[in-house]
Amino acid sequence: MEIGGSSESQNETKKGKSKTPRKPKESLLKQKSPAEFFAENKNIAGFDNPGKSLYTTVRELVENSLDSAESISELPVVEITIEEIGKSKFNSMIGLVDRERVDAQLYDDYETAKAREKRLAKEARAQEVQAKNAALGKKVKEQSTMKGMKGRGEASFYRVTCKDNGKGMPHDDIPNMFGRVLSGTKYGLKQTRGKFGLGAKMALIWSKMSTGLPIEISSSMKAQSYISFCRLDIDIHRNIPHIHLHEKRNNDDWWHGAEIQVVIEGNWTTYRSKILHYMRQMAVITPYAQFLFRFISDAPDKNVTIKFARRTDVMPPVPLETKHHPSSVDLLLIKRLIAETSKQNLLQFLQHEFVNIGKSLAERLIGEMGPEFSPKMVVKSLTDQQIVRINQLFRQAKFDDPTGDCLSPAGEYNLRLGIIKELHPDMVATYSGSAQVFEGHPFIVEAGVSVGGKDVKQGLNIFRFANRIPLLFEQGADVVTRTALKRINWGSYKINQTQDKIGVFVSVVSTKIPFKGTGKEYIGDDINEIATAVKSAIQQCCIQLKSKIIKKMLAREQQERKRNLSRYIPDATNAVYDVLKHMSQSHASKKKRYSGEEAEILGNITANLITKETIKEKLAEHVEKVDYEMALEYATQTGVTEEPREDIFIQTLDPENKFIEFQSPIFVFRLVC
Repeated sequence: MEIGGSSESQNETKKGKSKTPRKPKESLLKQKSPAEFFAENKNIAGFDNPGKSLYTTVRELVENSLDSAESISELPVVEITIEEIGKSKFNSMIGLVDRERVDAQLYDDYETAKAREKRLAKEARAQEVQAKNAALGKKVKEQSTMKGMKGRGEASFYRVTCKDNGKGMPHDDIPNMFGRVLSGTKYGLKQTRGKFGLGAKMALIWSKMSTGLPIEISSSMKAQSYISFCRLDIDIHRNIPHIHLHEKRNNDDWWHGAEIQVVIEGNWTTYRSKILHYMRQMAVITPYAQFLFRFISDAPDKNVTIKFARRTDVMPPVPLETKHHPSSVDLLLIKRLIAETSKQNLLQFLQHEFVNIGKSLAERLIGEMGPEFSPKMVVKSLTDQQIVRINQLFRQAKFDDPTGDCLSPAGEYNLRLGIIKELHPDMVATYSGSAQVFEGHPFIVEAGVSVGGKDVKQGLNIFRFANRIPLLFEQGADVVTRTALKRINWGSYKINQTQDKIGVFVSVVSTKIPFKGTGKEYIGDDINEIATAVKSAIQQCCIQLKSKIIKKMLAREQQERKRNLSRYIPDATNAVYDVLKHMSQSHASKKKRYSGEEAEILGNITANLITKETIKEKLAEHVEKVDYEMALEYATQTGVTEEPREDIFIQTLDPENKFIEFQSPIFVFRLVC
């Protein structure tokens, strides 16, 4: 009994032990580098999928090139090349030998005999339908290739190369500029094209994730006798560059600029239209730049070469770095400014670290802060509570709005010229608003509206720009789209919203663009200041167009009246001649006598000096005279001639030429000395 009892108790002990929960492992504190964070959340920077990654890489490289050239006031020349790399070529680049499949069933694209028979039957039925449609004269669609035949692991690779004539980079700075995330030259409070400050770094991260190949950079600065060449990749976990080769090469041609080459996984087929659309819109907003785009494939019929020629040498001014407006700062920013300032006391700090705070206003603010504050107190001795007090006062006090002097909009002239160059519209109107403010940040809205044009669809065609870069995604939620669709009564401006080919161009520039969403692809519709400015700018363009449209309508009506009168000349001639003939017969038979001028006319009728042809010519002359008088009055009132015009573009001047320049929103006049 005792033995049995002991075995029973042992079983219970075993059962009890099996039910005891396992102790969880102690969680260790881990850190991620910025590079590692963006690698894991690449969709934030626009690298959602291979196709979008190819588009974003092109966009980042082009925008870096434009910024580089504009920073030295050089007219940008940008060459972008996308070269398709086949699987065998890619394998040879990384030193991998192609291998025949041994176990075919192991692969994702394996097709059983039954599945193949089913697919072939489906293709045969599709061919029969196409043949019938062709026989009936219907439009035949091209048969798409079977999507299921490509395996998940069979990727497409592309070598993206971007070359410019910009500033170039210092030799020693190149590794950190490309191999260290969140390091760069564009940080600061000013208008910039970049959205995250990542630039080509994210393309390098994507290259490392998808191909493992390094990036290659060639760069030279002005009057530099050598070209810096660097081949590197990035240590994702440590966020530092891994340099393969960094050397100086001869610069016999005295070239300056940068050439960046990176090999990435991509998808040209699905994002071809987006990339070309981006290049076209970039040519609209930067008509002073010259772009050469090339796509090179193993199949010659797929090759693409497009040149977007320069049409002006008038460049917008370089954006200036500005100081913070008191209403736009927070506690963290105030603490950072205090730590970085070179000023000693509070009065100097307020005057020199913020815009729109003069000496008198700074003294009034310090007096309002309380007795523990004084103008001469050491700014770095401020306590956390005192900094909170400063922040609270900044939020409640009234300050003058910041000016837009630090901003660099495209300008009406460039916007108009870009629209005319790329779309060739029948009519175009542009408008540039004055600087306005949102949360302490100045912004300027420019707009253009065109009617008609080449390669423009019927209805509204909306083109959005933020800090002079095109926004192509998430258009439906954007403030420009919603304003154009819902808040503009196009009919009141004599524009047919559904039938006319309407181009709506809106560019917003600011020291801080209030993007929505993680991708930063659209400006929200919930910001009243920007929504009002966008609506006003579009309306100003529409008012200009309405005037032009009414003038054209009046001219068309005038031509229609002339055609109608000319059409009735033969009938009027016969009627007038018959009446005069009858009157001349009555005059000759003395049934009714006429005198003076009437008798003379009737006598000419009897003597055949006035015939039907004579009356017809006189009526035609009268119609022409009336039409000329009305046209003269129309031109006098409007100051516009309806003669055909030719587009005139300003050609690039020799740098040695000296000239005096006068600019207006629609033309530039130069007096060459």
